[in-house]
Amino acid sequence: MKPTLILLPGLLCDKALWQHQINALEAYVDVIVPDLTASDNMRELAKSVLSIAPESFALAGLSMGGYVAMELMRQAPQRITQLALIDTSARPDTDESRRKRRGLIQLAQKGDFKGVTPRLLPMLIAASRLQDEELTKLIIDMAGRVGMHAFLNQQTAILGRIDSRPHLSLITVPTVIICGEQDALTPPEHAQEMANYIKGAELHIIPGAGHLAPLEQPAPVNRILKKWLGISEKNNG
Repeated sequence: MKPTLILLPGLLCDKALWQHQINALEAYVDVIVPDLTASDNMRELAKSVLSIAPESFALAGLSMGGYVAMELMRQAPQRITQLALIDTSARPDTDESRRKRRGLIQLAQKGDFKGVTPRLLPMLIAASRLQDEELTKLIIDMAGRVGMHAFLNQQTAILGRIDSRPHLSLITVPTVIICGEQDALTPPEHAQEMANYIKGAELHIIPGAGHLAPLEQPAPVNRILKKWLGISEKNNG
């Protein structure tokens, strides 16, 4: 029986965020990508993941998925064999970030939900990828599929999350932290901070990537995840 890897998507992302990783890893692990749209509470989102997870599993999360992953480490650390935190942060929102999130929630509630627009893409991907029509369409289409109701739930859950930094030192499973070098939302200093708190954590900064490293630079991300999962190069084909 293959081990299980659970991949947690970020805000306005779905399974397509992880398609490169699924393609690279599904021969070695059973991959589950849970739905993180049905609740506006981080604890409840974590519980929903645990309800569909096997008794033990490896766990990776990007951005909001990373927030859920850290909540899972608090709720069920004994069930998680390995942890990957990707383009995320253990910090709570700043006052300015909260103000912006509440403003976006209010706009969406008034019927002005735009998802991810071309104007927002510079916050999500490296400048060198902004003219990549295939990549930008994929990101915009994901946000459209996730939709307004899920966006409201996710933003509310993110607003309500706690400061995870005091809990990071309790993490003892093999941990990798991955961050795009040009990540404007959860920059490399946030990744370094998490690595400082988690004993033995490996930090990888990915050149040519912004906030969506698994989509922007899948090859290095896949190499890191294969090593983390114990998949040897000899078995990679």
